Amino acid sequence: MRVDHSQAPEVFATDIESFLSYISLERGLSKNTVAAYRRDLDQAAQFLKRRGVADWRAVSAAQAAEWTYSLTSDRYTATSLARKLTALRMLARHLVREKVRADDFTALLTGPKLARKIPGTLNETEVARLLAAPTGGDPRALRDRALLELFYSSGLRVSELAGLMLQQVDLENNFLRVFGKGSKERVVPIGGRARDALATYLTSGRPHLVKPKTGSQFFLNNRGTALSRVMLWMLVKKYAQRAGLTKNVKPHGLRHSFATHLLTGGADLRAIQEMLGHASISTTQIYTAVEPQRLVDHHAKFHPRNREK
Repeated sequence: MRVDHSQAPEVFATDIESFLSYISLERGLSKNTVAAYRRDLDQAAQFLKRRGVADWRAVSAAQAAEWTYSLTSDRYTATSLARKLTALRMLARHLVREKVRADDFTALLTGPKLARKIPGTLNETEVARLLAAPTGGDPRALRDRALLELFYSSGLRVSELAGLMLQQVDLENNFLRVFGKGSKERVVPIGGRARDALATYLTSGRPHLVKPKTGSQFFLNNRGTALSRVMLWMLVKKYAQRAGLTKNVKPHGLRHSFATHLLTGGADLRAIQEMLGHASISTTQIYTAVEPQRLVDHHAKFHPRNREK
């Protein structure tokens, strides 16, 4: 059984709230990340309280290690375990920075080693089938066609697509202004087909979905409010099934496909990093392992010993 993720005991909660305010307001971390760290730290606090620890000031390195060790029997993924440890480490450093503690009780903790997984992608034929799946001229079909075209054309994160506002879209100059992780702004180009689909949706689709209290959200549901991330997930699944795709297609897969197809087409890795909004080039480099055939082809084409006489 996993530990219940209810609220932390009050003696621990004050420091947790201080830390969460810091990473939200000063570090600019996303609401989803803050919410995940809250659950992780509440879980740690409950565990420590049951072990008789008075508050964060009294936590020892051994007790922190005991909590992380206890998680390995709860069938968490390596990614989840790593995030929980990160949350605890960041809290400990915050407590030292705020002079609540003199030492970092997580300094000697080690976490799970994460394997760099190659993202699942669709090939170009599969993408074409998926994008052609929304048929008809009704408002929802126009919306869904524009949504999928933009998804593949821009490589946006699901949360960025769901939160897209009218003022972020510049169809005249073919780009979006996106505020990604850490509220960092980046400019993302829009391809010609995506631009045309968006323009059609804006003139012939969105006006029919607008309700009296509708704001400036770009993609609207039947109630005139923004599409949720869950709804986006359901739409991608729906059209993948309609397109007859046998792969397990997820919304993030279109982002992976966007990056992979740019790379295999010869795009610069730094440019792809900018468009994806990755803080580090090492995150983007995972796509270099997706299609090794590209490297084989380049070797065959350009290495002097492979050239035909």
